[in-house]
Amino acid sequence: MNNAIYRLERPVNEPARDYAPGSPEAESLLAEIKRQSSAEVEIPLIIGGREIKTGNIADVAMPHDYRHKLGFFHKAGKKEVEMAIDAALAARKQWAAFSWDDRVSIAMKAADLISTRYRDTLNAATILGQSKNIWQAEIDAACEVCDFLRFNAFNASELFSLFQPVQSAKTFNKIELRPLEGFVYTVTPFNFTAIACNLNMAPAILGNVTVWKPATTSILSSYYLTRIYKEAGLPDGVINFVPGAGSVISEVVFSHKYFAGLHFTGSNETFDALWRQIAANLGGYRSYPRIVGETGGKDFIFAHNSADPDELSAAIALGAFEYQGQKCSASSRSYIPRSLWPDVKRRISELAAGIRMGNPADPKNLMGAVIDEKSFDFIVSHIEAAKASPDVDVLAGGGHDKTKGYFIEPTVLVCRDPKYVTMETELFGPVMSVCVYDDDKYEETLGLCDETSAYGLTGSVFGRDKYASARAAEILKYAAGNFYINDKTTGAMVGQQPFGGSRASGTNDKVGSAFNLIRWINPRSIKENYSPPRGIEFPHMAG
Repeated sequence: MNNAIYRLERPVNEPARDYAPGSPEAESLLAEIKRQSSAEVEIPLIIGGREIKTGNIADVAMPHDYRHKLGFFHKAGKKEVEMAIDAALAARKQWAAFSWDDRVSIAMKAADLISTRYRDTLNAATILGQSKNIWQAEIDAACEVCDFLRFNAFNASELFSLFQPVQSAKTFNKIELRPLEGFVYTVTPFNFTAIACNLNMAPAILGNVTVWKPATTSILSSYYLTRIYKEAGLPDGVINFVPGAGSVISEVVFSHKYFAGLHFTGSNETFDALWRQIAANLGGYRSYPRIVGETGGKDFIFAHNSADPDELSAAIALGAFEYQGQKCSASSRSYIPRSLWPDVKRRISELAAGIRMGNPADPKNLMGAVIDEKSFDFIVSHIEAAKASPDVDVLAGGGHDKTKGYFIEPTVLVCRDPKYVTMETELFGPVMSVCVYDDDKYEETLGLCDETSAYGLTGSVFGRDKYASARAAEILKYAAGNFYINDKTTGAMVGQQPFGGSRASGTNDKVGSAFNLIRWINPRSIKENYSPPRGIEFPHMAG
């Protein structure tokens, strides 16, 4: 392995296009949306660079129009998972021996392809398959995908240059950054195309190979990613694309001797189950596996009475309702001082009422549909229970309709009980729960916020009083791995706010940073002695 010691230039974040009506970029994207809407794509497994068609198929549909078929995909069975592991291990030796700079050059070329030739392709697939509006798709499938690829390349160069040890007159010392001994199992979610990219390419840049189980509800954009990697020069077998049932895939993966790591984003329930499976098989592994996961959040906005009501209300509406609340970082509970509540109540009501919902390809729509019927039914069950509860007032929304797509209105619940179920439970939908507190109980309510939820992902405090915001940051030290002051809880940028949380929100390995990359290396310290001893006596033994 060539561990040449030099650093890449620090990248800048990919600029977002605004897609102004009638602009060339808007017209180009709308044409690609139309093209993909009228086509049906057959999505195979991709194992060792080969397309595998099992005949066990399922449809790819649009959440906002679930009868509209975008294509179908083939599902893996036990045999195909075993093939994927074999292909990954067969590719591993040559890929690990590849120089780090040659590996990152592939990632950088993929970023260039995505930012130019395939920008519309990936954005349109994300809009149609995951029901993201144009702006949400742009900042995810174009900007953040490119940022992950470029910043991971830069951070890899930093690792290789910074980790070298001190030399001495009589020895030569070096640290070899080896990949893990085996393969990495990547399990990716539906809500971010960028996460699907990063969970595979971050380990791959460090010389690892992966077996990838993509979310079936975002499979179209994931499939296009695999094709872009191939065009960028990624060798066959480095990333193996294996859609299918998680239970089938995981059973084979976790029983294999060379399972070396799990890179996961998804629900707590699934992550906990996978961790238990790994623990049950520990005796059979070549090495202790690395487990890296980002799970859920019950993300908060906490206002001091010095906050600006308009800024606070906009943050609540955007943080809670952009992408239908289906972000791990989405704002889902707020704590508002009683003195501000009349203004905030009025403004939130106005903002929620003005949100347009429908086909996300329509530039006028802020919201699309939630991802599938299971998610729709879960969120609606909590909304209906809240309507019937004496502890809750429905300030805005509460409506829902799944006759064509899985649409839920932006909903605001005012909870008299600060520990009502929607203040504690992650719904992953467009529902904001509000607790109104007495102004003189600021610190007491900060403590309540810290204790109410099991999660620790994102949170924010609003206020012009710097002492008050500093006190909030201290009391809420472990309540949010990404903490914001006078901003919404969503929108972390790669290279600026490394993302991740602890408590029930995951292992806090900060994707897009060296904190994450370091989990995918297995360092070896090497010493060459220029003058080995010729005897067994030490100086103090003389005489």
